[in-house]
Amino acid sequence: MTRPTAVVTGAARGIGRAISSRLVQDGYHALMVDLDPAVVETAADIGSGDATTGLVADLFTEQGRESVADAVENRDGEVAALVNNAGIIRDVRLVKMTKEDFTSVIGVNLGASYLLTRRLIPHLGEGSAVVSLSSRAYLGSFGQFNYGMSKGGLVGMTRAFARELAPKVRCNAVAPGLTETAMTRSMPPEVKSMLVESTPLQRAAQPEEIADLIAFLCSDKSSFITGQVIVIEGGRSL
Repeated sequence: MTRPTAVVTGAARGIGRAISSRLVQDGYHALMVDLDPAVVETAADIGSGDATTGLVADLFTEQGRESVADAVENRDGEVAALVNNAGIIRDVRLVKMTKEDFTSVIGVNLGASYLLTRRLIPHLGEGSAVVSLSSRAYLGSFGQFNYGMSKGGLVGMTRAFARELAPKVRCNAVAPGLTETAMTRSMPPEVKSMLVESTPLQRAAQPEEIADLIAFLCSDKSSFITGQVIVIEGGRSL
């Protein structure tokens, strides 16, 4: 039996890798997309045979998006789940933020997610799911005006798409807080400690915990959930 296709962007490492691994466990074929060539090796590490495909693509280009669509066509032409996880950070205080700091983050985090979702609409099957990775930063975070704006835009995109693509497709967003990834491990210890101390559960999330929530939103168990944003950050917003 052919595995249903789940497209996961930003899949070379961190949360994207964890999402892909979890979806493979759930019986999907993970079409793992990233600008980083390491995604090919990551895909091979997660599964073999019909379990994974690693695809190097720049999703902000038409050529990159067409390569994803071509990969879908080369299977059965249908996408059961699309996880918009690709993103970048260019943190800087508002008064020092350059135009490139702003446009690059908005372009990748929001623009590429919108453009890829729109391109794959003809391939989204009945009962399929689109899950976009927002961030707790959309609620407001010092030094992350561009990042928070892009992630807030993903929430607005999700709610609009949920209206337009219903009843065939469900669209939801997940907004993680501090999560144990290579990026957070490179934080100054005092910054990470401050964030942990301000979190009621007193720790960062593991990528697998984010992946579990996303797997649920991709599954039939969430068949009556659409247009929602779920914040997963250990209670830090309380």
